[in-house]
Amino acid sequence: MLAIKGGKVITMTSKGTIDNAVVLIEGDNIQEIGSEITIPAGCEVVDAVGLYILPGFIDAHTHIGLEEEIYQVEGDDVNETSDPITPQLRALDGINFLDLAFKDALRGGVTRMMCMPGSANIIGGQAVFLKAMAPSMSEMVYRQPWGLKAALGENPKRVYGEQKKMPRTRMANASMLREALYTAGKNIDKTVEPAIEFRQQSLIKVLRREMPLLVHAHRADDILTALRIKDEFDIDMIIQHATEAVTVADELIKRQVPIFIGPLLINRAKVELKDVSFKNAMLLAEKGLNFSIITDHPVTPVEHLRVTVALAVREGLDETTALEAITINPSTALKVDDEIGSLSKGKKADLVAFNGHPLDNRSRVKWAMVDGRMWRGEFE
Repeated sequence: MLAIKGGKVITMTSKGTIDNAVVLIEGDNIQEIGSEITIPAGCEVVDAVGLYILPGFIDAHTHIGLEEEIYQVEGDDVNETSDPITPQLRALDGINFLDLAFKDALRGGVTRMMCMPGSANIIGGQAVFLKAMAPSMSEMVYRQPWGLKAALGENPKRVYGEQKKMPRTRMANASMLREALYTAGKNIDKTVEPAIEFRQQSLIKVLRREMPLLVHAHRADDILTALRIKDEFDIDMIIQHATEAVTVADELIKRQVPIFIGPLLINRAKVELKDVSFKNAMLLAEKGLNFSIITDHPVTPVEHLRVTVALAVREGLDETTALEAITINPSTALKVDDEIGSLSKGKKADLVAFNGHPLDNRSRVKWAMVDGRMWRGEFE
């Protein structure tokens, strides 16, 4: 058993912050947490006096290991642009688990992340939920598959317009997504050709609400199109990027659709990003929207997730809401809040320790822990 003693623990639960806390860890789970806990004899003790202890951060939208920073053609496996409808693809099969970004994530306090195909395709493939470290590369897979990536708006239009093939308009984007869902729905209870069944397995999981459709949509009109499709097929959906979400906040709230906003630490590289701003998080919070903040790594490097959040706080976002956006909110949206996203008895021992407040850019990560395994790496 391991005891982390003396730190200021920000639990991200109704217990709030616990000063001079003790966190008891057995294996990969938290056994007890509080300020008046007796440490068992023979327990290994980690001195956390002066440290802030939080749940490991969750970056809910990345291309980590799939779109590598150093390698160009060799490490670019994020978009299969030979076909705009590729639900059979799995991000997991393109990930380089030796990508330097996994250690970068730990240095930034990110212990888990969702990796998904890019947004060139109407349906790009299946996302995978990852751990930043594990005893083996295979064990870095947390949940697979954990969502199906889709995209509306500018990206599919541009990619396939250049090839002079469909889709070349927003109408075609929506039509092709609808057609894929409609066709899969007609085949749910039928015996079909193996090739068709293989391609449609993930779509059927979406239709059965076994996993969400993760829809890339920046502009308000694309968000509304995504919501119409959600209504038509009665599926779970998470809006990715959501740059203009505040414009259609009422529609999102009415359907209780989670949104993952970002990347915010970015330039206005295309028309759909004209309204990108660190103030967007505060505006969404004022509307009462549930949101998480993402990096879209490597667009914004994964280790700068908390920097992004800190800059959103500078522009008016409440500190507690900001920390929720990279802990309990993504875990709830992705339906894993029973295991991660907050610190309480029975949950996974995913923790990160800072030598100052986590939203102070002068603070540094001292150590990170995933499933009870501590990593100090290059911190010291």
